[in-house]
Amino acid sequence: MTRTWALAAAVVVAVLVAIQVTTSGHDQAPYVARADVPTVAPGVDVLAGVVEIPTRVRSHDYRRAAFGESWTDDTSAPGGHNGCDTRNDILERDLVDKTYVSIKRCPNAVATGILHDPYTNAVIDFTRGNQVGAAVQIDHLVPLALAWDLGARDWPDDLRVRFANDPSNLIAVQGRANQDKGDSEPADWMPPNRVFWCQYSVQFADVLRGYGLPIDQRSAVALREGAATCPVG
Repeated sequence: MTRTWALAAAVVVAVLVAIQVTTSGHDQAPYVARADVPTVAPGVDVLAGVVEIPTRVRSHDYRRAAFGESWTDDTSAPGGHNGCDTRNDILERDLVDKTYVSIKRCPNAVATGILHDPYTNAVIDFTRGNQVGAAVQIDHLVPLALAWDLGARDWPDDLRVRFANDPSNLIAVQGRANQDKGDSEPADWMPPNRVFWCQYSVQFADVLRGYGLPIDQRSAVALREGAATCPVG
């Protein structure tokens, strides 16, 4: 491993420490934006190993169903194969002050909780239900339609399903902010909460790198600018 890759790996580890939580019991820490982590070593390029292309070419054949019809009970999710689908697992990971209800095969689905939203820095009450529950949604950091345009259209079905349910690409956020983002790339949308730009940019780049996806030059600029807000370590 070269020195550049070693430093880039250190950045990713720092981000995962900042945003991932333990999966034992129900006393999990919230996914919150922090101004003091991660740190970035001087000279490290957050997009090391990510191919850059001139521009995103939007495809007209995108189908959400190509990434699976619904959430799965994936083993990559916290507590995978626990009877709860990925959405319930992410709510469990990212919310605090939770109560639970048993539904279908999920014995501990989050019934109520509080989200410290990293996108807006708002504090949001969550209550399970079609209307109230929409206040908290699960966002794909790298949107599925963006991934499709960047090359996921050529993936096998099982890889697309895995991508759609990968916890490293999922985060509970304010519903309105998720709707505002849509399938926008970083050049066109960054979280209103600028404190979260560091974590958002580094994690976004990590997902691209992990799945071998490129990024267009406009968004490469935005991601590097976001990563530049990380403290220097």
